[in-house]
Amino acid sequence: MSRLSRFSRPSRPSRRFGTLTAHRRYVIPTALVHPLGTWQQQSGTSESPMKIFRSLNTLCSELSGSWRGWVACGLVCATLLLWTPLVTSAKSKPPRAPRPEPELKILDLKVSPNPYTISSGSLEFSTLVQLPKELNGANLLEVSSFITSPSKNSLRFLTRRTTLEPHQAATDNAPPPQVAVLLTWDGLDQKKVQAGAGLYQFEVRAKLLADGEKGPRTQMVSWPKRGSVEVK
Repeated sequence: MSRLSRFSRPSRPSRRFGTLTAHRRYVIPTALVHPLGTWQQQSGTSESPMKIFRSLNTLCSELSGSWRGWVACGLVCATLLLWTPLVTSAKSKPPRAPRPEPELKILDLKVSPNPYTISSGSLEFSTLVQLPKELNGANLLEVSSFITSPSKNSLRFLTRRTTLEPHQAATDNAPPPQVAVLLTWDGLDQKKVQAGAGLYQFEVRAKLLADGEKGPRTQMVSWPKRGSVEVK
């Protein structure tokens, strides 16, 4: 055997440039896309996380034929692992604590007469307001009532201010000071036109005001008292 034949190696095929290579395409099954979309919207449907992970298992089985499939499967798993704690924390947010009632309160409200006939006189709003233990510079008590017709075309705003004298802070055993305020409605709307018959809604509210550089400023507002009165 000659030296040439001893060291000869099989020739490699020459590289060809400009050729096209087809790659496999991977399509995410509809069974996985639908539960993910449903879970994301949080619409309360019957799709459960177990169904989502079963669909994920099917997807991984279909994509496991190549390294690209394993990479795609890993990305989907990582997305689900990061997504699940966010959804869980959003659902487990504790409810807000109720806002405490201010010390300025409307203890009692009487509306008379009810039903109200305009020709009989005025409609009276008798209120009993409880002041806070300390005024903190407030010197005015404003009690207002907003009256609206069923169509919202007729309305009337009533208000009355009472000057307050400084008082000592009430002790634990002594009740806070109280002020009685009376508002009257003559049955006329904002245009000084007689209100029509119907069921009117009203809202009564109390405010504590203090003198400021640009006029009285609000320091405390009570929770409103709402109700209705029939006008004939």
